[in-house]
Amino acid sequence: MLGFLLFGCFFLFLFMGLPIGFGLALASLVAIYFFDYPLTVFTQRMFTAVDSFPLMAIPLFMLAGVLMSHGGITRRIIDFTLAFVGGIRGSLGHVVAISGVIMGGISGSGVADAAALGSVMIPEMKKRKYQPEFSAALVACSGSIGLIIPPSIAIIIYGVTAQASIGDLFMAAAGPGVLIGLGFLLYSYYFAVKNKYPSEGAVPGPEKWRRFKDAVWALMMPIIIIGGIRGGIFTATEGGAVIAVYALLVGVFVYKEITLKKLPGICIEAAASTAIIATIIAATSLFGWLLASEQIPLKITKALLGVTDNPYLLLLLINLLLLVVGMFIDSGPAIMLLAPILVPVAIKMGVHPVQFGLVMVINLTIGLLTPPVGTAMYVASNISGVPIPRLSRALVPFWGVMLFVLMLVTYIPAMTSWAFLK
Repeated sequence: MLGFLLFGCFFLFLFMGLPIGFGLALASLVAIYFFDYPLTVFTQRMFTAVDSFPLMAIPLFMLAGVLMSHGGITRRIIDFTLAFVGGIRGSLGHVVAISGVIMGGISGSGVADAAALGSVMIPEMKKRKYQPEFSAALVACSGSIGLIIPPSIAIIIYGVTAQASIGDLFMAAAGPGVLIGLGFLLYSYYFAVKNKYPSEGAVPGPEKWRRFKDAVWALMMPIIIIGGIRGGIFTATEGGAVIAVYALLVGVFVYKEITLKKLPGICIEAAASTAIIATIIAATSLFGWLLASEQIPLKITKALLGVTDNPYLLLLLINLLLLVVGMFIDSGPAIMLLAPILVPVAIKMGVHPVQFGLVMVINLTIGLLTPPVGTAMYVASNISGVPIPRLSRALVPFWGVMLFVLMLVTYIPAMTSWAFLK
């Protein structure tokens, strides 16, 4: 009964238009009241959830992402990419896909990357008569890769929730993220040839070198993060601090686009984004604790294992469940809610938590691009002016690319096992 009350109230509050964090917290409060839990549980569990050293990485990477946007790093990445693909038909589409992969290795937020790419690239693609639906779909999908490419905030949340190595998760995520980016590149080229989109013209060697030198400080950021964590120089949390300081120094002293006057606004923007995520994490932890107190995750695990003993079929069912959940709930709360339930099921099937983490994250990344709650899709729609129904149709081929990579990660352990097998 507690489970029905929790989920019933949660979906009722969502239907009423409450933000996810408040919906989870209020649903938990209702359950606490009706099932005679001490009211102190409400504050204790929420505070305990955010009192975590690994979660300190989130505000630090958020700050790094905002500094990147305001410090001119995004524009230089785009200029650098254009220098190397400008001679290919439909080169602006390739710029979007490649920039999404590079920026994903810096900011950690798919929605933020989609907004940054869209604000710069959609107007340029519109000028060159690119189909608006294609432009918006490509921006939404390429930006969303930031949820997979390390350092990903969703991966950090999964690592903390599932007690999996964040360093191993980061390493394992790089391959699938790049593979999805390559899939977007191939489809963009096919679409550009089919519609006779222009190239931007080849860039001469000296100009390529100039743009590379201009962007090298930005391109070093993913290398610093992955190399530092994998090399044992710093933890994922410390990596967030390192990259935030690096982005600040580059923006102030190298590109000179961040001034002392801008810093308060930058910090407020990062703090506001962090507060939203922290509220969701705290409320989801309380929600999950109430479920665990009634052994609901254990019962769901037994029910899933009772459906079939075929691990391939069970993994397919879990994928379908995650795809549906991703259509309604953002990645952070979905991971906090479902990881404690599904990770034990995966382990019983012999699936490593790192591999399963990638399965979860890719599924929920697709959720950023599907109605009715696809936030990256809505960002691209708002920037481009393309209505959601038309944008959804244009997204279908991109969903196909992501689903293909998802199946590879789900059924071929070697796609991720190289990252954690010593």
